[in-house]
Amino acid sequence: MLKSFRRFLAVQVGAGLTLAAVGFMPAYAADADVVATVNGMEITEGDLAVAGEEYGAQFGNLPEPQRRAALLSALIEIRLLASQAEEKGLADSEAFAKRLEFLRQQALHAAFIEKVVDGAVTEEQVRASYDKQIAEAPAVNEVRARHILVKTKEEAEAIIKQLEEGGNFEEIAKEKSTDGAAANGGDLGYFTSGQMVPEFEKAAFALNPGEHSKEPVETQFGFHVIKVEDKRAKQPPAFDAVKDRVRSLLVREKYVEEVSALRDAAEVDVKDPALKEFIDGIEKQREGAASGNGDAAEPAKSE
Repeated sequence: MLKSFRRFLAVQVGAGLTLAAVGFMPAYAADADVVATVNGMEITEGDLAVAGEEYGAQFGNLPEPQRRAALLSALIEIRLLASQAEEKGLADSEAFAKRLEFLRQQALHAAFIEKVVDGAVTEEQVRASYDKQIAEAPAVNEVRARHILVKTKEEAEAIIKQLEEGGNFEEIAKEKSTDGAAANGGDLGYFTSGQMVPEFEKAAFALNPGEHSKEPVETQFGFHVIKVEDKRAKQPPAFDAVKDRVRSLLVREKYVEEVSALRDAAEVDVKDPALKEFIDGIEKQREGAASGNGDAAEPAKSE
């Protein structure tokens, strides 16, 4: 069940885009508070918050005092260089105007995601989506097993004989197994179908709890003697453990719906035929994602 649920959570990015999760524009309670001035130009808490979003990857691991200092230092440099750029007339170029317009539209894009897309997904919808996927996911069994790995069939047969004569599996594993789990008595923990090589998996799932294999099990790693400790139905992940990922998926789906509706209503004319073909492919992926039959394309991340 967990594997099926992870497949539900995994979102394939058809167009090579990523979610603007850190591109949203939160409101800042004290954004007007002045932190510093540079030649009379104010730097506020709001400026620091915006810079924190932009430079989060660089300064996110710093303790808060150092992080604030690093952000403030970066903003001071930006103010100083921006002032020099204006004095030199760099703000008057066509290239600058285009860049400024792009940044304006990018900010509006992020605001739309926050207010219209992200804001439309409720806690109730997240819970309902989780419950639906859990209910529809097929049951998955898992096995907890130990094993003893040796190089030859003869060694494995000797170990099986030793077990039949009352030998302790854990102690023999610690003494003779060449696998990394030997120190833990050969304990591999719980695993589901598909997590082990086929020969090992088939043998383990055929045993009942408390039983060990009566014949050596050969795999690409050598010869195994397997003991099953427990079998059980695998439990799905708890809601609190995955709710953020479920919510992210719903936000992505909402984004696809909004973009698809806007594109359908818009007149978009792509001049280059080859480029148009590629764009049409992206649109088909979007439509499939919106209907649940394809890979989800996501909002572009603000750089």
